[in-house]
Amino acid sequence: MVLREHTEPIEPAFADKIRPILSVVDTAPVVTREQLALWQWMSRYYMCSLGEVMAAALPGGLDKRLTDPPKRARKALAPYTGPIEPMHDLSPAQAKSADEIETFWRSGKDIVLLHGVTSGGKTDIYIHLIQAQLEAGKNVLYLVPEIALTTQLTSRLQTIFGDRLIVYHSRFTDAEREVRYKKLSTFHTASADRQNFQLSTNYVVIGARSAIFLPIQDLGLVIVDEEHEPSYKQAEPNPRYHARAAAIMLAQLHKAKVLLGTATPSIESYYLAQKGVYGLVSLTERFGGVELPDIQLIDLKRQYERKEMYGHFSDPLVERIRQCLADHKQVILFQNRRGYAPQIQCMQCGEPPRCVQCDVPMTLHLHPREMRCHYCGYHTAVPAVCPQCGGELKAIGIGTERIEDEIQTLFPEARVLRMDLDTTRNKSAYQDIINAFANHECDILVGTQMVTKGLHFDDVRLVAVLNADPLFNQPDFRAYERAFQMLEQVAGRAGRKGTKGEVWIQTFDPSNKVLQMVREHDYIALYNQQLAERQMFHYPPFHRMIRIQMRHSKQPLAHATATQLQAYLSQIFGRRISAVIIPSVERVQAYYIRELTLRIESTANMAEAKRRLQEAIDQVWSVPSNKNVKIIIDIDPI
Repeated sequence: MVLREHTEPIEPAFADKIRPILSVVDTAPVVTREQLALWQWMSRYYMCSLGEVMAAALPGGLDKRLTDPPKRARKALAPYTGPIEPMHDLSPAQAKSADEIETFWRSGKDIVLLHGVTSGGKTDIYIHLIQAQLEAGKNVLYLVPEIALTTQLTSRLQTIFGDRLIVYHSRFTDAEREVRYKKLSTFHTASADRQNFQLSTNYVVIGARSAIFLPIQDLGLVIVDEEHEPSYKQAEPNPRYHARAAAIMLAQLHKAKVLLGTATPSIESYYLAQKGVYGLVSLTERFGGVELPDIQLIDLKRQYERKEMYGHFSDPLVERIRQCLADHKQVILFQNRRGYAPQIQCMQCGEPPRCVQCDVPMTLHLHPREMRCHYCGYHTAVPAVCPQCGGELKAIGIGTERIEDEIQTLFPEARVLRMDLDTTRNKSAYQDIINAFANHECDILVGTQMVTKGLHFDDVRLVAVLNADPLFNQPDFRAYERAFQMLEQVAGRAGRKGTKGEVWIQTFDPSNKVLQMVREHDYIALYNQQLAERQMFHYPPFHRMIRIQMRHSKQPLAHATATQLQAYLSQIFGRRISAVIIPSVERVQAYYIRELTLRIESTANMAEAKRRLQEAIDQVWSVPSNKNVKIIIDIDPI
């Protein structure tokens, strides 16, 4: 790709690496000015190369294929021929929220946070605001954190917007993504099928985080639904961007409006709304007057002491599930661990079988029966005895497979589906599972966090959390915030239409203060408590964070490099830089890891801090023994 022309002299060291341009392949730019400006911002902000951003932004094959995509990819954009229905009328509470949002926008506050209760009808508000943008000749980007949400929303949005709706996410093939990219861009091939790529009207793009890279023009509105979700953050590889931040920058480049929507805002977003940086609109009433679900806390310690347990299900929970099934209502069971058991442990020496590449116990899976590492994907057969001492092995803990196994034993007549990473690998798996549950082809849905994120099912009366405690026991300053968000969101799947829902949470610590906040649906109490702690301990939103990670196959070299860098950074940043951190999982994919955390006051010059950080890294890399150590910079880690 040609970025720009220049007449600057070329350094002799690079002269032999310069190649002449043989020909111009495209008759029009493949990227827009706004896209290029976004790439350049991401490169600067996330401290990565422009080439790394480009590699993430362009669909695979776009830079290689000079002909049109295959016909099967183009068929994915046959015009929509189904029925078109009018938008639902907004309730008084919804209409009030929509008016408040537009009032903020008219006043010059382009970013608005919609704090809307679960099942409050935020999607209907989005639809009305989208329609207003389309009528004004503008296009809309609608971001969701999970592909599962695009699956459920697509059919609803198509009945309103028809073939104005374009869906984009990573489950599409390279060719399918390319055909959507070309449809949205000014770039058209010279083939007879040119009309397949041309837009005759304004459009709505719905997709997961990668949709921010599309060549959308005349952008009027960006919606970031479930804005609190960590899924919006890219973990590997560079650019390690947050789609919410990138979406806000994209909107600013287009002079577009931004709407952040969620029932459980991130602490950072709510803080900015409280400070007046964002507009804040609250929707406190569930659509149709449906009440929020009742939340029951089940004391697992007492249940085990009384021997009132069936596997990992307490007696009261079993009875409540039985009653729901008898009333022909549906049940969601939540456990945020996939597999059968997180580990198997030797009853003699206490050691679990570990991954050969990562310092973690292997997870037991039954379908197929094997041990798997969830960090690197390594898998092996389940050992008959302990590899260390020959002792007996026992499954420890619960995953979604084990829950599915136990529930089928308890309720053999019930139809059970499981929704986790293992069951959704196929392209149509999300759609199949969601449709089956929505159409009452399934009575009980077992799932990980995938089932917590904005899904809508009419007849779910009961949601049960099998063990909430692991959500709190994480070495992360956001652990309580995330636990509250996840539990409140999964609770929001119950009783969305008709009868009042119920949420049963099993825990060994029913007095946990966050569980009490969940029980009262009290986000404000969580926010106030978390904000006080973060100010005290110098966490966001009062400080910005940068995580620097050193990786090498030899542990002494990774540690030595981290120690050298820490010494350099201490001279520059003082106590703002942490000591060398050995993470809880020290080795991943055969690489040993060491970390540093840099905390910069939110009022400080971040660009200058990044410049000095890069200088220190370059100084460390100038030492010959350190050149092969991989140093990864993660801006605003989560």
